[in-house]
Amino acid sequence: MTYCMGLLVKEGLVMLADTRTNAGIDNISTYRKLRVFGEAGKRIVAIASAGSLSTTQALINRLHEGVVMEEEGEPEFIETAPSMFRVAQIVGEAMVGAKQDIEKTIQQQAGEKGVEVGVTLLVGGSIEGRAPRLFLIYGEGNFIECGMDTPYFQIGELKYGKPILDRLLDYRTPLPKAMKIGLVSMNSTMRSNLGVGLPIDMLVIRPGRSEAALTRIAEDDAYFHDLGARWSTALAHAMEEIPEPDYALPGSA
Repeated sequence: MTYCMGLLVKEGLVMLADTRTNAGIDNISTYRKLRVFGEAGKRIVAIASAGSLSTTQALINRLHEGVVMEEEGEPEFIETAPSMFRVAQIVGEAMVGAKQDIEKTIQQQAGEKGVEVGVTLLVGGSIEGRAPRLFLIYGEGNFIECGMDTPYFQIGELKYGKPILDRLLDYRTPLPKAMKIGLVSMNSTMRSNLGVGLPIDMLVIRPGRSEAALTRIAEDDAYFHDLGARWSTALAHAMEEIPEPDYALPGSA
């Protein structure tokens, strides 16, 4: 299982991804799901993935080798695309090709059909100092862009962390607070689903710079553990502050 999110606020973009993968309860490992392309000061493109690892690796290889779009004859690269919208188109096309290749290989070698090889992606970044943009790319290669009304996207195991984002995050949220909200969302997901776990990769981009701060939050990260403990305490305290319901109980007069 996987949990990745992108939070797009006025002050910048935050992307977080866990690194836990498993192929059964006795086969758990660590695998980077947030990859960064580009050159600091010129362009930063980050891709977070949830789904088939084999399809993801095939997709990344296609991006490195260049992707031929239908209307063009020459390979295009995300490192030279003129806009983040074009980056999303290139990644979507690579997604379709990678998925077809994996499905064909599985059918030829194992004679199986219907094997799950789907991948969902978050693609975010900034080119030439422009405001960061964030896209959610579906398994069919189509995509949507994040906007101000709901300034976040999630992929993977999203249900445990979504209420926190819905209640606390909006487009005007300061960037440091958005980072904190994202980490609380990740911590809450880890608490409820053992398939999501540390280390966590976190990338932060500010408008006007086209450069990113990339942090890996490891098992021994003091801040992350303190954040989780404080959040649990705060929830317990808030629950005590709320009056008990005055509805009738069984057996009451």
